[in-house]
Amino acid sequence: MKLGITKIGVLIVISILFFSCNTIKKVGEEELLLTDNTIIENGKKIKDDAIESLFYQTPNSKLLGTPVRLHIFNLARDNRDSIFKAWVNSNEKRKKRLFRRYSKKQINEIGNYAMGFNRWLRETGEAPAIIDESKTEKTRKKIKSYYDSNGYFNNVVTDSLIKGKKPQRAEIFYSITTGNPYFIDSITVTIESQQLDSVYQLHKDKAFVQQGKQYKNSDFVREQSRLNELFRNSGFFTFQKNSIHFYPERDTIPEHDDYLMPTELYISDGSVRDAADGETRPYKVHTIRRVNIFTDNKSISERETASDSIVNSNYHVYSSGELKFRPKALTDATFIIPNDIYSDKARVQTNRSFNKLQTFRYPNIEYEYIGDSDTDLEANIFLIPRKRFSIRPKIEFSHSDIQDFGISAGLDFTARNVFRGAETLQLSLSGTLGSTNDPANNDNRFFNISEVGGDLKLDFPRFFFPFNTEKIIPKYMLPTTQISLGVSLQENIGLDRQNFTGILRYNWEASTIKSHALDLINIQFVNNKNINNYFEVYRNSYNELNGIAQDNIGLVNPDQLNTDGNLIIPSGTDSFIDDVVNGSTALSVAEENDVRNILERKERLTQNNLIFASSYTFTKNNRQGFLDNNFSQFRTKIEFAGNLLSAVSGAFNFEKDGDQAKVFDVAFTQYAKTEIDYIKYWQLSANDALAFRTFAGVAIPYGNSSNIPFARSYFGGGSNDNRAWQAYSLGPGSSGSPNEFNEANLKLAANLEYRFKLFGKVNGAFFADAGNIWNVFDDTPDEAAQFNGFSSLKDLALGSGFGIRYDFGFLVLRLDTGFKTYDPALPENDRWFRNFNFSNAVYNIGINYPF
Repeated sequence: MKLGITKIGVLIVISILFFSCNTIKKVGEEELLLTDNTIIENGKKIKDDAIESLFYQTPNSKLLGTPVRLHIFNLARDNRDSIFKAWVNSNEKRKKRLFRRYSKKQINEIGNYAMGFNRWLRETGEAPAIIDESKTEKTRKKIKSYYDSNGYFNNVVTDSLIKGKKPQRAEIFYSITTGNPYFIDSITVTIESQQLDSVYQLHKDKAFVQQGKQYKNSDFVREQSRLNELFRNSGFFTFQKNSIHFYPERDTIPEHDDYLMPTELYISDGSVRDAADGETRPYKVHTIRRVNIFTDNKSISERETASDSIVNSNYHVYSSGELKFRPKALTDATFIIPNDIYSDKARVQTNRSFNKLQTFRYPNIEYEYIGDSDTDLEANIFLIPRKRFSIRPKIEFSHSDIQDFGISAGLDFTARNVFRGAETLQLSLSGTLGSTNDPANNDNRFFNISEVGGDLKLDFPRFFFPFNTEKIIPKYMLPTTQISLGVSLQENIGLDRQNFTGILRYNWEASTIKSHALDLINIQFVNNKNINNYFEVYRNSYNELNGIAQDNIGLVNPDQLNTDGNLIIPSGTDSFIDDVVNGSTALSVAEENDVRNILERKERLTQNNLIFASSYTFTKNNRQGFLDNNFSQFRTKIEFAGNLLSAVSGAFNFEKDGDQAKVFDVAFTQYAKTEIDYIKYWQLSANDALAFRTFAGVAIPYGNSSNIPFARSYFGGGSNDNRAWQAYSLGPGSSGSPNEFNEANLKLAANLEYRFKLFGKVNGAFFADAGNIWNVFDDTPDEAAQFNGFSSLKDLALGSGFGIRYDFGFLVLRLDTGFKTYDPALPENDRWFRNFNFSNAVYNIGINYPF
């Protein structure tokens, strides 16, 4: 009998606890196991992550209140090698039996395996946290220093050891009496350089160290960084951060009760490099008089022998051979401006701009003085071009519900500097051959399904527009234009869909945290060549339709049935639907409505679509790198489709089918769509974080459309959505997911996830996912699938569960287990926890975090 995953997990936990139930198994007789660190501030127990991070010793980590890693460590045996040898030699009969059955080499391998497993137990486990008085003293001093750094100079920190009720266990209490904090009193400013002083005076109102504020070391650190950045971006090329000195007169404070701290800011002149006598020199503003761009990484000494050089807008561009780049493409990417003052920011922007071109490797920028001047600089930008052409082949094998076996091959071709303006052309070709046993596929060859596709993308490092847009979107926003074309053709797959796309997109970055994207043209044409295969692909629809026919078998035309008495695909299914809709086959009202719903979905999923859309997306993301767990991200999008075609339909006399205008014999889609997506992370402690996401999106058809194409609809469920439901299996509304691929035009979702460290690179998570999809303002007749205001919010599905993640550094592999906590598909009084069990759980494997 097979054990379920729950039983196996329980057995493992019980085994660990049974074999290592003695927590102090490896704690010496004169030693104490640390059970907790407690902080008492001014008589009150507090929790403070900043203080807890100062501890030199912490209790063993726990999972659900149990020190699992400590128990694993306790399973390891000391001197495992000698123990194994002693075990072999302790019994002569055992020894002879082992050597008779195994060779000496095999016995050694058994010993090595035992030692290897023992080593794994030690490395995976966690040694007992033994209380060390020296570490306690170091922690106490560090806590005192922490309070000193926050202005509590008269603080007193003591530590005490409280033994627990169980033997050889103890807790450490750190008691802090803070005393009154000190505040910044008068601030005296002394700056030796007059030019530095003038810049400081213009920006002193933004200082982090202000009179009346509580003393904090962090404010002085931030102020030093602020001033350094200010001066380095105000022309002071040689400015050094260590020239900034703060002198809080702490040691000279008289003994009185005002707790005020006079402070001095002193900025010295710069030291002269290699000067033996400590010579200093006043800081001065430096000016960039000349900018040289070397397109093939040649040194400045070779510029006189360059075979090609061009002066463009006071930029000097050099090449050892024929210049392969248009000068404007290079100068547009350069933010170091001739005759402008020196700026670190301009240097960083130039590095970032050239790196984003994808034509050069990360550039090298150097500065040197011109002649005998001590303020005039020459900037030299050394570029290393990437290979102009590159090819990357790829191959993969696959298996899915559609294909029993598939092999895909592809080729990515990249051409750089296509028009000598640092443009990048990317061509991706792919092809798939597969095998399927689908009874609807009459092709008996092994490889009987196929798909081919290609994408062509051309990137311009500027706006490709009929007029100059630099006054609206200046070049520091790194504007780019992307033109892309794509095609995908399927054979013997589903409905043999043909998909054609074309996009004209503009991107720009208003700042390091704000970005914009404008799809001026986004065209998609979907052509389904084999709509007769619909009921072979969407088996739920067929089973429902065939069930209705079986319940009314006496009314069904025998020509519509096969020898087994089931509806023939497609002739029988289509003619049966026609008979019901036309009244030739009289069914009950409920059954007739079901048939009409099946027909409506069939027409919706088999119709060809022409989408001619435009959209705008704004994103604000203040995340400072992958490890930042205190950030927020906001994204909003608005999209319109079909308005241009609708406006010109009358002038061009488009063909009409009833009220719908057609282009190339396809009714074009018309809708308005908007989305809002918000993500927020909170760093709770060094190893714990809380992540939240909410999403709302709606696409409203109008004019030439009564519904939204499948390609632009929303779905619920999956590894990045509500993890208690599989992708496309949630909703719409309370309808109970009647189809293989459920979609709708309104979506609301929210996710909350608590992430924590387990051990090593293994992390855990508890999560709750809420949301659903609905139909609104379209032609879907099913009331259970429709959104009818606030009353429909009772159909928000709730899934909860836990996850295990392994952090490889460059990616995170995760396994999430989701349970249906509140299922809107069930009767209203029976929705909570009815399927909250492992047999109905959904297991999701994903790469990286879900949001």
